Amino acid sequence: MKILHILAAVALLLPVCSCGHADSHSDEEKAEEHGHGHGDEIELEPETAARFGVGVDTVRAGVFSEVVKVSGQIVPAPMDQSVVSAPTSGIVTLARGLNVGSRVGAGAHIASIKASGVSGGDPNAAARAAMESARRELDRIKPLYDEGLASAKEYNDARAAYETARAAYSPAAASGAAVAPAAGIISRLLVATGQYVQTGEPIAVISRNNDLTLRADLPEKYVSFLPTLRSANFRPEYLDHALELSKLDGRLISAPSSSAASGGYIPVYFSFRNDGTAIPGAYAEIYLLGAPAHGVISVPLEAISEQQGAFYVFTRVHDDAYMKHRVTTGRRDGRSVEILSGLKEGELLVTRGMQAVRMAENSGNIPEGHSHNH
Repeated sequence: MKILHILAAVALLLPVCSCGHADSHSDEEKAEEHGHGHGDEIELEPETAARFGVGVDTVRAGVFSEVVKVSGQIVPAPMDQSVVSAPTSGIVTLARGLNVGSRVGAGAHIASIKASGVSGGDPNAAARAAMESARRELDRIKPLYDEGLASAKEYNDARAAYETARAAYSPAAASGAAVAPAAGIISRLLVATGQYVQTGEPIAVISRNNDLTLRADLPEKYVSFLPTLRSANFRPEYLDHALELSKLDGRLISAPSSSAASGGYIPVYFSFRNDGTAIPGAYAEIYLLGAPAHGVISVPLEAISEQQGAFYVFTRVHDDAYMKHRVTTGRRDGRSVEILSGLKEGELLVTRGMQAVRMAENSGNIPEGHSHNH
């Protein structure tokens, strides 16, 4: 019994160890192992994490391409366009609310052309008068021809005159209405309200937008990159995220070369199927993708938190606890970023709802059951 009392007394004299100091490593050493600047865990209850859409993915090394970031533009494919032409000469009045980017249906009213008041008069009105005059003459001659009172030559001449006059008259020109030949989006307006146009002059261009072209302007200094070029991601100026050509049936149209350079840039063209997101004429940031590199750790851009010029990510270490890691980043392809250090394979990276974890970090909470004071 004396031995038991002695052991109990010794146990009472021993210091109580915290859960974070069960080995000989210092807090700084543990923080360095995790790739972050402190050893505190961030509290976020599973229910709260689920409510804010926090999600994790296991970090795995994979393929990441060589990247060259350039600028460029989304342009319509030539075979995917149609032109609205003036049915007659006159003064243009564009349809109310019509602008570049407006969506129109087939047969939609694009503009009205008014010939009255124009010097020289309305040629179509004259053509209509000539047609009606020729029709009256034909109507007069036909019954006489049927009764043998007019010759075949007289009847044929009257009929030919009417057909010629009818061909010269345009019902569309008479209405003065220019309509859309196909459904699509107005990609170009070539005239303005109040402008005079000639018959057949283009008024607007409509793009159906089923197929589009992406033009990337590659600086000549990157000419050595061309042989490895295979695809691209691009972020239009009106979007906050990049689109992947590989998911839009994108393909390199032709092999570009330095001989096509103009003004220090080599134009590179891709064709792609529009899913309704891309707008012709919009400028874009373009990430040209080259040779793939294997064994690279990369994470979605949404997983990166930038704070005072440094980059961080968060990992989940328990159901209700997360850790902050400072990372060194490398190349970016518009959707993902290469991680050079600070993150290891197998860790559970926060890839969705990262801002909720960051807010929890700023609150300074320590998860219950993981305190360093027990």
